[in-house]
Amino acid sequence: MRGLFVTGTDTAAGKTIVAAALIAAMAVAGEPVRAHKPAVTGLDEPPGPWPRDHELLASVSGMRPEEVAPLRFGPAVSPQLAAELAGEQIEPAEFELAARAGDEGPLIVEGAGGLLSPLAVDYTVCDLAVALGLPVVIAARPGLGTINHSLLTLAVARAAGLRVQAVVLTPWPAEPAALERSNRDAIVRMGEVEVAALPAVDGPSAAELARAGRALPWRGWLTSV
Repeated sequence: MRGLFVTGTDTAAGKTIVAAALIAAMAVAGEPVRAHKPAVTGLDEPPGPWPRDHELLASVSGMRPEEVAPLRFGPAVSPQLAAELAGEQIEPAEFELAARAGDEGPLIVEGAGGLLSPLAVDYTVCDLAVALGLPVVIAARPGLGTINHSLLTLAVARAAGLRVQAVVLTPWPAEPAALERSNRDAIVRMGEVEVAALPAVDGPSAAELARAGRALPWRGWLTSV
């Protein structure tokens, strides 16, 4: 299977924007790209100015939201707890089968939370990434705290045997300050990893996301698997 697994250093670290930008850029380049998110939670929360995660990924991939995220829950909690609150029990194999379903073409998987977030009892986002065998892209904030968060996520991924293609700092300012430049350089040096920058995205349109996504060297990330 060809594709990328997008995880983040934390909740709201930019995973969905990075995944959507990758998908939009690939689609414009003619790739028959597919999107997948193992579970979406928080649907009971009031909608914001942007579509919900699975809706945004669906809009840039040409899929239906329910195809992108087969498991959807109301409470803004981990997928494991959301399933328990709904009286459901999800087996790990269900996550793997759902991710593998679909046509040929690159698959962009956006995780839920960070790598150690539980999808089911004793089954994490990291476990799913390992089962799928996809290389990883880590979304991270460019500001204060990102060095520690990025290096911890790198350590977890590498301990599990995952191949990390890059850390993507987002939203990367047009004129980065000394802090952001220093953070980027420190992650490169201490993490021995490529660090890419995704500029701010002005809105959820496919064209705007593709514009931002062109800043990412996704072709190399795919072909170097």
